[in-house]
Amino acid sequence: MKKILFCSFVCVLFSLVAMAGCSKSNETTVPPPPAPTTHTEEPGTNPGTNPGEEPGEQPAVLDNDATRRTLQMGMGWNLGNNLDAYEEDPDSKNYLMPIETVWGNPKATAVAIQKVREAGFTTIRIPVTWLAKIGPAPEYKIDAAWMARVTEVVGYALDAGFENIIVDTHHDEDHDDNHWQDVKHASTDATLNAEIKKEITAVWGQIAANFKDVDERLMFEGFNELNDGGWGHSSAFKANPWPQCNVINEWLQVFVDAVRASGGYNETRWLSCSTYCANPTFAKYLVLPNDPAGKLMVSVHYYDPSDFTLGKEGSDGKDYLPYSDWGHTGMASLKHPKYDEDYINETFKMLYDTYIANNIPVYIGEIGCSRRDKQKDPRGWAFSLYYMEYVAKAARTYMLPAVLWDCGGKGVPGPEHHYYIRHDSGEYYPDAKEAVDAVLRGWFNDDPEYTLQSVYDSAPVL
Repeated sequence: MKKILFCSFVCVLFSLVAMAGCSKSNETTVPPPPAPTTHTEEPGTNPGTNPGEEPGEQPAVLDNDATRRTLQMGMGWNLGNNLDAYEEDPDSKNYLMPIETVWGNPKATAVAIQKVREAGFTTIRIPVTWLAKIGPAPEYKIDAAWMARVTEVVGYALDAGFENIIVDTHHDEDHDDNHWQDVKHASTDATLNAEIKKEITAVWGQIAANFKDVDERLMFEGFNELNDGGWGHSSAFKANPWPQCNVINEWLQVFVDAVRASGGYNETRWLSCSTYCANPTFAKYLVLPNDPAGKLMVSVHYYDPSDFTLGKEGSDGKDYLPYSDWGHTGMASLKHPKYDEDYINETFKMLYDTYIANNIPVYIGEIGCSRRDKQKDPRGWAFSLYYMEYVAKAARTYMLPAVLWDCGGKGVPGPEHHYYIRHDSGEYYPDAKEAVDAVLRGWFNDDPEYTLQSVYDSAPVL
């Protein structure tokens, strides 16, 4: 995630899709996907059944492999805007070249990763962009120095004691910006699609081979937020989502096959499959690949309402944060009219019912909220903390591990500024510990008096 217009999530209860279970028998299945339909509702228009409604009955903690896996993952942290950073300027000689410091962060250090673990996070996601570090066809050879740096950072996480480490292909996705994972054109060009699948095989084959001797603490996430650049709003996608989603389903099978064929721990490590633009709404178009190991997870992201958590573009072309409030106690004039607590509950319950209850683990690979200035904007600060704690507690309630997006940077409040722990020293940015404590408390506090209802009841009244 960086400088994106994230697709707003819609709470649409959907027909269950065909998918593989996480048990080694692969016997867990649900009915096949529905026939293609035309969208009659824009993503982001359904505010939930009863805006502001209390949490209600909580789901059962099921005795299945999916629940055990998700509870083991816990609350995680993203090393954002480091290994996923790349040169975006088309006029630069380094255009599309991944450069760890190009977006303003210092190089990540072992000290920082160790302190993230000591803070209490149990999972780390290491987003990696490959782009111009991939050589030409037909070998698509990855630059050795870049692979070595990725390996080094994974080593930091292993040494720090993380039990769950996620590596992906991050900004390789194309959003009409000349990147190689071009789902838009692959959906209408069989020759291009075939070539992209060859590149997926080569890239993931090399990544997997490089890490084949690293144990199952390391897992791979095939893709990040694949979409055509419209984030669910493009006319082509709304007219018929299936051409693009079928391509993604094909690519996921290629990813799984490439990793499983790479030997060593790759034969049994966990692999994850993201929905279209990592949006939970579009999980209805996801068909999980066949996997001989039966160890697949589903990955989604959650940032709703995005105008509150990420910001929006103003008439001057600059991003800003239009709302200070969120949730049932927020003032109507100061908050988005949709996506309160009830929407989180409905969305997370849908993921639980569709996947966890069918023994398929799910995690939320990115959560977060743009930082507000505690001193200058105490109201926005209070509601942002409440939002983060509620999301974390709801994720725990529905057995959904979550991973906090931390893009570091200069530590200045504003849209898409998610900074908590410095990526070089591991020290907290000013006031950031409060926010980190909120999400860790939301996931790990098992006091029977601390419930989703009690978090709801503690919402700011300002």
